[in-house]
Parts: sequence; structure tokens; C-alpha cells
Amino acid sequence: MQGMKTSNQPLISSYQTPTDTPGHNDSEACTTLYDHRKYAQVFMPLMYCIIFIVGLLGNSLALHVIWPNMKKINSTTLYSANLVISDILFTLSLPLRIIYYARGFHWTLGETLCKITGLIFYINTYAGVNFMTCLSVDRFIAVVLPLRFARFRKVSYVRYICIGVWLLVLMQTLPLLSMPMTNVEADDFITCMEYPNFENVPNIAHILIGAVFLGYGFPLVTILVCYSILCYKLRLSAKANHLTDKSGRSRKAIGVICCVSLVFVICYSPYHIDFLQYMIRKLIYTPDCAELTAFQISLHFTVCLMNLNSCLDPFIYFFACKGYKRKVMRFLKRQVSVSFSSAVRTSPEGSSKDILDGNKIHLNSSRWEPQVNSEK
Repeated sequence: MQGMKTSNQPLISSYQTPTDTPGHNDSEACTTLYDHRKYAQVFMPLMYCIIFIVGLLGNSLALHVIWPNMKKINSTTLYSANLVISDILFTLSLPLRIIYYARGFHWTLGETLCKITGLIFYINTYAGVNFMTCLSVDRFIAVVLPLRFARFRKVSYVRYICIGVWLLVLMQTLPLLSMPMTNVEADDFITCMEYPNFENVPNIAHILIGAVFLGYGFPLVTILVCYSILCYKLRLSAKANHLTDKSGRSRKAIGVICCVSLVFVICYSPYHIDFLQYMIRKLIYTPDCAELTAFQISLHFTVCLMNLNSCLDPFIYFFACKGYKRKVMRFLKRQVSVSFSSAVRTSPEGSSKDILDGNKIHLNSSRWEPQVNSEK
């Protein structure tokens, strides 16, 4: 989380002087918080534009692949659909953030819209985390405990679990609406959803430490435990069955599992560890201006890394999901064929026979089928 604020409890700090002016934060006496604006307003919009374009296109294609299979719905399809929807909704919240960063942390759209975009941003970030966790547990039950807990993979159960996940994330993020999320800084620019705006929330350190464990720690442990046992079982299965071992399917499945786990750890760990270490320091002593500034700058980069997860998901789908890879390859071949035909038609040397022959050309890498059908 990058921001929160209340005005009824002053922070005891060597660098802050309390003020009663509405819309101003006590941390305004620390004047170095946004010294990196010039760099951030180039780097951050560029990063978020990439995340927006790749995430929206990739996840829309994933939804296009998953949606027809909703007729043959199962637990994996349902969790995957919810994960893809959360990623799409997340990317749709990015354009206003891109404008905000491009203007050098200046928000001109008012408090209400800041709260709405912040709520959408965090709901869909942590909905994605929770549905990734649900998918790991679902795969674990399917492979390791298929009989004992089979009822938890029934669609009737999974529907309620999905509703429960959305409600849980909503309850975690709704408190943001009760707090002012914008703040007028000393240079008259208005920040939105930045951590210093939340610095004076009572018990903020305890709240955020709890949020880190609930929103990141528990899902991380669950995913790593489930996938570790799953990999172990797949290796045992491959050793017991020489045909499975020769086909390489177990190795590829293990590779996909390791890739999913690695992406989760790399994307989410820096942001949450950053928060955790700073909040622990706040419990022990009052960090000075230099420490708050370093934390604020690091947040802007670690949150970019965390959000990169939504556009890495489609690449994982490509290697893990048979239907997704087939659709992508078919689309790319069609585009190449169309481009080739257009080039032949517009060529000044091209005769009518060349055109007819050109239209018969097919790029056949067609039977390239992925060997793994495990989901993220």
C-alpha cells in the first residue's frame, strides 16, 4: 500500500511539525519525499504503459480462451476465470495512475476518484494473489489428496469460495474509503494514494504488519508448500512410470510450477518486505526524514515490480495452458499469412500467378502442442 492519512493523532517525529491546515500532512516538513519526481515521471508511466498494454491484451486473450470452456466448468476453470478477470480489472485501473505519475505525482481529479482508483487497484491486486493461492491448493488436492478432499473441488463449493475471496479482499480494502487519500504538498502539487499521506493513521505500523502477513505471508507459504509437495509427487510418479519420465511431461509440469512460484516471489516479495521492515522500525523508534524518503522512493519501484505480475501471467498461461498457446499461435500465423499476402499483392513485380501461389502458402509449425496442461 502506498498511502493513508488521518488528522486526529500527531506523529511524534523529529522532522514533522503538526499543522491544523486541512488537506496538509504533518510529514510536509520532510521536503525530500518527492525529489525523485523528474525520474519517476518518465520511468513509472513507461513501466505502467507496458503493464497496461501487455496485461490487457494477454489477459483478454486468456479470457477468450477460458470463456468457451465455462460450459464444461470445473474448479480450475472457475479459479482461472476469476484470476484473469482480476488482472483485467487491475489493468483498467492503470490509465489514471499513468497520468498521475506522468504529471509528477500531481492528482487533479479530486478525493473521490482517488479513493475509487485506489480501491480498484488494491482489490484486484490482492484478489489476484488469493486466486493464485486457490489455484495452488486446487492443484494440490487434485494430485495429492484427490479422494479425501474431492468435495472442495466441486463447482458448487468453488463458487462460494470465489465469492468469499472477493468479499475478503473487499473487507480488507474498504477501510481506505474512510481515510483522506489525497494531500496538498508544499509545492502545491496534490499526491494521491502515497504512503506519507497515511503516516499519521493511529497504529499504522500494526495495521500494515497484519496486512502484510494476511495479504502476502499466508498466500506465499500456502503456494510454496502446495507446489513443493506437488513437485515431489510428480517426481515420484515419473520415477515409478518410465513412460511418463521419458515423455518429459513431469519435468515440464515441474518447470511451470517453479516458474509460477518464482514469478510470485520475485514480484511480490520486495514490496511487502519493504513495508514489513519499515513498519518494524516504526515500532522500535521514529524513523527520520532520510529514512522516510528512502522508503518512499523504494515503494515506487517495488510497487512497479509487484504490478508487473499482471502482465507476466499471460506468459505463464502460454507455457502452461494448451488452449491459450494454440490460440496465440493460430493468431500469429494468421497475422503473418495476412501480412505476406498483402506484401505479395502490393509488390510491383508480383504477377497474378505469384499472388495465387502466395495465398497458398501456410506457415506450418502447426502441430506444436504444449506437453503440460497445468494451470497457474
